[in-house]
Amino acid sequence: MLLSPVALTVVIGLLAVFTPQDVPFSRLLPAAPALAASVWSVRATLTLGVICLLPVIGFALAFSDMSAFYTAGAICAVSLAAAYASHLRLQREHTLAQVRAVADATQEVLLRPVPARVRNLEIATLYLAAAPQARIGGDFYAVADTEHGLRIILGDVRGKGLPAVGVSAAVLGSFYEAAYDAPDLCRLAHRLDTSVTRYNVDVPAPDGAERFATAVLVEIPPTGSEASVLSCGHPPALLLDGGDTRSVESRTPSPPINLAALIGSGYHVEHVPFTPGDLLLLYTDGVTETRDDKGAFFPLATWTRDTDTTSPTALLDLLHGALLHHSGGNLNDDIACVAIRNAPLRMS
Repeated sequence: MLLSPVALTVVIGLLAVFTPQDVPFSRLLPAAPALAASVWSVRATLTLGVICLLPVIGFALAFSDMSAFYTAGAICAVSLAAAYASHLRLQREHTLAQVRAVADATQEVLLRPVPARVRNLEIATLYLAAAPQARIGGDFYAVADTEHGLRIILGDVRGKGLPAVGVSAAVLGSFYEAAYDAPDLCRLAHRLDTSVTRYNVDVPAPDGAERFATAVLVEIPPTGSEASVLSCGHPPALLLDGGDTRSVESRTPSPPINLAALIGSGYHVEHVPFTPGDLLLLYTDGVTETRDDKGAFFPLATWTRDTDTTSPTALLDLLHGALLHHSGGNLNDDIACVAIRNAPLRMS
C-alpha cells in the first residue's frame, strides 16, 4: 500500500516513454499524487507531485507541446488538492487515535485487568464488542479476591453495543464495591439490583423500564472443594470435569438484575463440586447464539466435550477460533467469557 503511488508513477512513466507520442499516457500522471494522499503525508504527496511534474514540463519545453502544459497544470492542481486531502486524512486519523485511546482507557476502568492466577485458581477472559470500532459493549465481567474467596461476575445487559455501556458501568461499579463486604452472593445480588435501579432513576430513558442485566455470580472460597453459583436469569455455567461437561442449572430461578422488585422473587444459590482439575466456564449468550450460514446455533456444550485442553487460556483461544469458524467471521453480538480452573498450588 505504501509503495503503490510509486509503482503507479513508474508504470505510467514507462508507458509514456515506450508508446507512440500520439498516445499520451502522461495525462494519467495526476492519478499518482491523488493515490498518495490516501497513504502518504502532505510533504511526501507534494514531493511525488513535483517528481511527476518536472519531466512533463521538460517535455513541453523541449517539444513546444501545449498539451503537455495542460497535463502539467493538471498535475499541479491535483497535487495541491491531494496534499489538502492528505492533511484532512491525517487530522482524522489523529482524532480516531484519540477516540480509541479514550475507549481503551474506559475499558480498563470498566473491565479491569484480571490476574492470571489467584492462589490455586487459573483465570482467563475473552471479550469481543459487537460494534465494529468499539472496545466496550453491553457484556461485562469482573473478579474480586475477597476474604470470602474469589468472587466473579459475568453478565449481559439487555441490548448490545455502546447504548448498553451505562448499565454495565453501574453493575460493575457496584460489584467492585460490594463484592468485598457483602456476606453472601444473595446480598451481593441485591446490592447490584439496587444500583441499577438507582441508575435508571438518575439517567432516565424511554426504555428505562426494560433496562436490566442477566448475570452469573460465582464464589470460590480459599479452602474447600466447591463453588457457589447464583444465576440471575443468565445462561448456565458449564463445569468441565475430567472430560465431561455439566451444565450448572438453577433449581430455583433467580430474577435478572433490576427485575427483582417486578418479578417478586428472591435469589437462590447453587453449590457445585469444584475439585482440582475442574474448570468452570462462564459465558454470555453471544456465544451460544452465534449462528452459521444455515442459522444453526453454536453447540457450546458439545464443543467443550470434544475439546481436549485443561488450560483456561487455551480453551478460550480455541473457543474464539471456533466461533469465528462457525459464523464465517461474522460475530454480530457482544461476547464475554471467563474460564476458571482449580489447579494445584505451586510449590516454592
